[in-house]
Amino acid sequence: MAKIIITGGTGLIGQALTKSLTARGDEVVILTRHPEKYKAQSGITYAGWDPARHWIDPEVWPGATAVINLAGAGVADKRWSNARKQEIRDSRVQGGEAIVKALSNQKHQVQTVISASAIGWYGPDPQIPNPAPFREDAPAADDFLGQTCLAWEQSLHPLEALNIRLVKLRTGIVLSRAGGALKEFSRPLRWGIAAIMGSGRQHISWIHIDDLVRIYLFALDHPDCRGNFNAVAPTPVSNQQFIERLGKQLRGRFFIPVYIPAFLLRWILGEMSVEVLKSTTVSCSRLHVEGFQFLYPELQPALQQLHDKPSA
Repeated sequence: MAKIIITGGTGLIGQALTKSLTARGDEVVILTRHPEKYKAQSGITYAGWDPARHWIDPEVWPGATAVINLAGAGVADKRWSNARKQEIRDSRVQGGEAIVKALSNQKHQVQTVISASAIGWYGPDPQIPNPAPFREDAPAADDFLGQTCLAWEQSLHPLEALNIRLVKLRTGIVLSRAGGALKEFSRPLRWGIAAIMGSGRQHISWIHIDDLVRIYLFALDHPDCRGNFNAVAPTPVSNQQFIERLGKQLRGRFFIPVYIPAFLLRWILGEMSVEVLKSTTVSCSRLHVEGFQFLYPELQPALQQLHDKPSA
């Protein structure tokens, strides 16, 4: 049994990961700015932190051997005003800096820090389809998400000088029944409309929530895993393929494909439309080399599992 500290543990990924950790007997401490709102459960306790002040409750460290950093404001939750973009960046960078400060100044036994990152690190595919998917050594894109991911990852780099193993998981579009992208993609299908974004040719690098949780556990349990990994399934698909397969899963043949023009998406979403229309084909080959095996490497079985029975 290990004691694991999680930031962002009340979010979509954090809840699924906490469930798996406690199921195998680990103790989880979730850092939150409002611990008084939560009641301790079997194997789960809550403690305070304030990323903006770089403060973490010092009582959490005794016995802890790993930190999993998931904290960050939702990228697609609100329109990207300048203030919202600053919040997206700061919520990630300040969280990383708070972890570094605490582990630099507190007595602890933490050996591993695993942090979320995102495939927003990468720019658009140079061509569609992209015969050379992005690997972990590709440079960060010179755009908002690329530079945000760069600052996010760099905020944790000082941990390596403390002899702490650092793993960063650049995560694709997460598919879960509990919310997130799948819920948004499914919404128009309630009325029999399959909303295809722009041309629909842009590629989506996705991952099933169960596989993402398993990647975190794999990284936690394999001390040879270090550095950056792309947390995506091995079979990216185009936006059109994704929406049509989702439509068939939810509606059979009873749906109408509707293309949403790029100009309309720009008007509705503003700058965030760039990410909806961007094609990003990402390779998970490094995970394969390390020995990780996916439960859901193909989209259709993933959608079927998420639709047919409750999941994370």
